[in-house]
Amino acid sequence: MVVRRKKKVRKLRGSRTHSWGQVGQHRKSGSKGGVGAVGFQKHKWTWTVKYFPDWYGKHGFTRAPVIRISTKTINVGELDELIKDMSRRGELKPMRKVYRIDLSALGYNKLLGRGSLSVPVKVKVAFASEKAIEKIKEAGGEVTLLSKEGGETE
Repeated sequence: MVVRRKKKVRKLRGSRTHSWGQVGQHRKSGSKGGVGAVGFQKHKWTWTVKYFPDWYGKHGFTRAPVIRISTKTINVGELDELIKDMSRRGELKPMRKVYRIDLSALGYNKLLGRGSLSVPVKVKVAFASEKAIEKIKEAGGEVTLLSKEGGETE
């Protein structure tokens, strides 16, 4: 049989069975040898070997998901600006000349030591660097670290 690239098929258009006899012959999944991956180890094994040799077996590994705790940090200098801004707006008032601020309520969970502090402040935060704690104590304040259980530690 000669294969033509631009063959116009006119034969049997409009006929229901295309000369294959009763209804159902050359039609359903039985004529294809099954639907989907049926027969890949049986009657379609040569197709599997030729076109998809890696179909069976294990390949590589799946890396275990790494659980990351998102850390939102704030520096001591930024904390100073935040306190000045909040006191200007009237959201934060000093008690006995010391500001009290809960950084975990503001969405921060770590205090870092970059910058300087001009006012004494009592800070509640989950984590703080040694340098940040030192700078806050020098300014006349204190840091209260929150433990993982939800309690407070000094």
